[in-house]
Amino acid sequence: MNTDKLSFRLATVANYVPKNAKLADIGSDHAYLPCYLAKNAGLPFAIAGEVAAGPFQSAERNVLSEGLSEIISVRMGDGLDVLKHEEVDCITIAGMGGALIAGILERGKDKLHSVKRLVLQPNISAISIRKWFLENDWELIAEEIIEEDEKIYEILVAEKGEPGKPYILAKKEQGLLLGPFLVQSQNQIFKKKWLLEIKNWQRIVSQLEGAAQTTETNQKKQEILDKIKLVEEALNGEESERS
Repeated sequence: MNTDKLSFRLATVANYVPKNAKLADIGSDHAYLPCYLAKNAGLPFAIAGEVAAGPFQSAERNVLSEGLSEIISVRMGDGLDVLKHEEVDCITIAGMGGALIAGILERGKDKLHSVKRLVLQPNISAISIRKWFLENDWELIAEEIIEEDEKIYEILVAEKGEPGKPYILAKKEQGLLLGPFLVQSQNQIFKKKWLLEIKNWQRIVSQLEGAAQTTETNQKKQEILDKIKLVEEALNGEESERS
């Protein structure tokens, strides 16, 4: 992967960045995404934000070597602290946990007033982001689930709007956990992910059943069983509709 050829994961994220967007890529690492968009999609302005010194210096080197210093500003700071007010209209955050991404958005809410689109790629716990959208008036408008190098990723795209609208398509609990759009389309990657999750949860339930039966253990077991039921209903429901 480099500034001319992104990984499939980052290329999918890039597909959702509007043309002519003023972009902030938070956790930009090598600044591959903003460099690629500036070179190949006419991106007029971008901020590559990094909290760690090593990735920050790598991003600086890449931007400088590509001759993109006039377009891409590389900044070191925590989350949305790298932004000034009303500076960007699109934010990408990729390659972090969903809870961490939601936390970054929550702490930087005052920087989101001019932002029209969020493109987020959590490695785990996409549910944390979907819940944050609901609580903060962001409408989930698109989702993708992809596989690369035997890892499965979800990409979530949101704009200001009607946060409850996507959940008309599916049960709210299912939509939050599985993705309201993804649960409707259910491609092979979606099925693979959730069948693996069910298997993992069943293993944990077996371990809990062999442990001391405390209130906490029983509660945790029931929570997992509820999730298994929720996912199985979604998968079986899709099969039932086809039969």
